[in-house]
Amino acid sequence: MAKLGGTSRKLIGSRPEADRVDRSDLPLSPAHERLLALWLHGKSRHTRRYYQREALRFLAFVDCPIEQVSAIDVQGFLDELERDRLAPSSMGRSIAAIKSLLRFAHQMGLAPDNPAVAFKVPSTKDTLSERILSEAQVQEMLAAEPQLRNRLMLRLLYAAGVRASELCGLCWRDLQPRGDGGQVTVYGKGNKTRAVLLPPTLWQELQAYRESIEPLPHRQDPIFRSRKGGHLDPSQLMRIVRSAAQRVGIEANVSPHWLRHAHASHSLDRGAPIHLVQATLGHASIATTGRYLHARPQDSSGRYLDL
Repeated sequence: MAKLGGTSRKLIGSRPEADRVDRSDLPLSPAHERLLALWLHGKSRHTRRYYQREALRFLAFVDCPIEQVSAIDVQGFLDELERDRLAPSSMGRSIAAIKSLLRFAHQMGLAPDNPAVAFKVPSTKDTLSERILSEAQVQEMLAAEPQLRNRLMLRLLYAAGVRASELCGLCWRDLQPRGDGGQVTVYGKGNKTRAVLLPPTLWQELQAYRESIEPLPHRQDPIFRSRKGGHLDPSQLMRIVRSAAQRVGIEANVSPHWLRHAHASHSLDRGAPIHLVQATLGHASIATTGRYLHARPQDSSGRYLDL
């Protein structure tokens, strides 16, 4: 038995397979509940959902107060992930979540140190190029969508490069006229707000769509409503986008984020300045935007060889 902070418990990394018990569905201690609430505050809904799931798995695995977690515990948890044969990308996301949790606990003074500081998030293959639709594919998806509301959602995802959660959260008051077109105010990742200009054709279609709704929506009403009248859920948007892709014969599991990827790649291909694409998409770092240049290069040294 190992003594950690005055409490006797087994070294997690050496615990036999038969002794492991899945406690992820057990209630958290009040201290852990407060920690998770503080840690997750201000993060996007998607991040909160994923981080909380990984944190619950980790806390159930170590089964001790956060101030007693050691590097041995972290290594034991990583060994468990490897035994589960997670995909490298899933493994990386899980490690990133645990590192974030333990770093936050240390910064808040809830733990004497950060036992995960020495562990690195593994590099994974960048598959971005596999998730970029061609301009022809996007236009086919838009043209083949029979429902006006759904077609406007697809067009807005592509034209404004917004995330699924950002689009689902839009209200009519977020739309403002600008010259012969308009702009949309997006409340996005990291609680940051940005304004994105919309082309005149899309602006006019949005206005015509609003006027077709009876009774006329109030400014605070969602642009894209669910059947119950509230904001559309991102899961429903996922189904709409996937159906639109399948309708034109695209076999990949296309998500709303693919249209955001397409926006970035196609605008850069057509000569848009990279800093403008960064601002439109709301990327915190231009390095993130630069990934699209690497995913779809315009030239290669191999083209200069005598082959």
